[in-house]
Amino acid sequence: MSETTELSVIEIKPEQAPALYVANGLDHFLAQIREYAKETPDVTTQKGRDRIGSLARAVGSSKKAIEEPGRAYLRHLKEAVKPAEEELRRFTRECDAIRDAILLPRAEWDAEQARLKAEAEAKAAEEAYNAMRDEADKDNAAFDAAKAKELALQIEAAHATALLDNYEYDRDIAEKKAEEERQRIAHEEGLKRQAAEQARIEAEATAQREREAALQREADLKAQAALAEANRIAAEKKAEQDRIDAANKAEADRIAAAEQAEREKQEAIAAEQLKAKQEADRIQREAKQKEDARLAEEKRVADEAAARAADVAHRKTIGTDIVNDLLANAKIDRVQAIQILTALKDGNIRHTTIHY
Repeated sequence: MSETTELSVIEIKPEQAPALYVANGLDHFLAQIREYAKETPDVTTQKGRDRIGSLARAVGSSKKAIEEPGRAYLRHLKEAVKPAEEELRRFTRECDAIRDAILLPRAEWDAEQARLKAEAEAKAAEEAYNAMRDEADKDNAAFDAAKAKELALQIEAAHATALLDNYEYDRDIAEKKAEEERQRIAHEEGLKRQAAEQARIEAEATAQREREAALQREADLKAQAALAEANRIAAEKKAEQDRIDAANKAEADRIAAAEQAEREKQEAIAAEQLKAKQEADRIQREAKQKEDARLAEEKRVADEAAARAADVAHRKTIGTDIVNDLLANAKIDRVQAIQILTALKDGNIRHTTIHY
């Protein structure tokens, strides 16, 4: 196939966009372009290669001619939905602010309850620690008394045995045992004190963690309340700004509409004035044409009358000359001469003609 075709210029008007930029709405353009692209120039010639480039450029131009209005139409659609999006965002912000304002008293109450609970838990932990410490002190005192009594008995037994056997030897043994017992007791007391201290530290740490958690919860709730208040204020400011912007836009639209109406009014007046002037010019032209025709007709009539008068005078002169010549050259009277002239004029005398 080597026939040369030309792709018709594609032009899409704005009012066509809604019907074209839908599913399969551009198929007829594609069919036209595909049909155009069926041409197969001879690639072995310069002319054929140039034709290939021309075909490709034509397809690109067609694509641009369809794509650019389509992009413009999409921008128009996006601009058209922006007010709805803004109104939805404004509505959701307002609802969030109303919801947060509703939740604020409960959040503050929860924070206060959490704080009171944390204080109560911390106080209970402190009381438990003090009770545990007092109990430990009582246990230590009873244990010390029992151990002391037991030690005294052991010492007395050791003393009696020493007296019976080797007093010195038994005394050393008893003292050694007593020292070992004192060290054991001291070690146990140390362990008890360590356990009590560890329990106190853990209780204080637990209480501190509870206090910190309560403070954090209170801080979080206050932050949430502050954020809700800030959102509410921001929403109110945004709503006010939206109202001002809407009022400004409405006023600008009103002014633009008034200016447009005034322009249209002036254009209508100018169009009416132009129409009236054109009508007046037409009437004037027609009147002038009629007057020119009337004057021409009057001139024609006058010219014809003048021509007829001149012809009559000329004919009269010639007739007078003929009558005079007849009177001079023939022995006839004037009546006879006039009769002969009339016969000549009427063509009643053969072989004679009057040349005017």
